[in-house]
Amino acid sequence: MDAISSFALASGLSWASGLRLYATVFVVGMLAKFNYIHLPATLDILSNPIVLSVAGILTVIEFFADKIPYVDSAWDSIQTFIRIPAGALLAMGAINSADPMVATLAALLGGSLTSMTHATKAGSRALINTSPEPVSNIAASFGEEGLLLGGGWLALTHPVVFLGILIAFVFVMLWLIPKLWRGIKLTFKNFGKVVFPD
Repeated sequence: MDAISSFALASGLSWASGLRLYATVFVVGMLAKFNYIHLPATLDILSNPIVLSVAGILTVIEFFADKIPYVDSAWDSIQTFIRIPAGALLAMGAINSADPMVATLAALLGGSLTSMTHATKAGSRALINTSPEPVSNIAASFGEEGLLLGGGWLALTHPVVFLGILIAFVFVMLWLIPKLWRGIKLTFKNFGKVVFPD
C-alpha cells in the first residue's frame, strides 16, 4: 500500500469512526475477509470472526438506537469514550509504521479527526432532537449512513479525491462546531427558563 493510500485509509477510518464506529469496523473487516481490500497486517484483527460478530451485533444495535430521538444523543454521549480512542487506534494500525514517532502522530491525528467528526455528529443530533417530529432525526441518521458508505468507498477506491473532500469537510466542521455548541447552550438556557420560570 503506497503512502497516499495508507494516509487515506487512516483518515477514512478515523473520520468514519466518528460517525459509526461499529459499522466501520464491520464493513472494513468483511471486505478484508473476502479479499475485496487488503489491509495492513496491523489491521488483520478486523477480519477476525469474533471481532466481526461483535461489530455486527453492535452495528445493528446502533442502527436502531440512532433512529430514536434522545436515545441517539444518549448513545452518542456514551460513544464519546469509545469512538475517539478507537479512531486513534485504527489510524495507527492503518499507517502500520514501526517508527514510534509516526505511530504516535497517526494516533493523535486520527483521534483528533474522530473527535471532530463525533462532535459535529453528536451536536447536530442534539439540536435536531429539539424538533418534536421524528422524521428529521431518521433522515439525519440515514444521511450519515449514506455519507459513511460514500466516503468509505472513496477512501478505498479514490484516495486522492477522498483526501481533498476530507480537507474541505474538516474546514466545514471547524466552522460548524462552535455554532452547534452555541445552539446547544441556548437550547439548555431556554429549557431552564421553561422548567424554572422566574
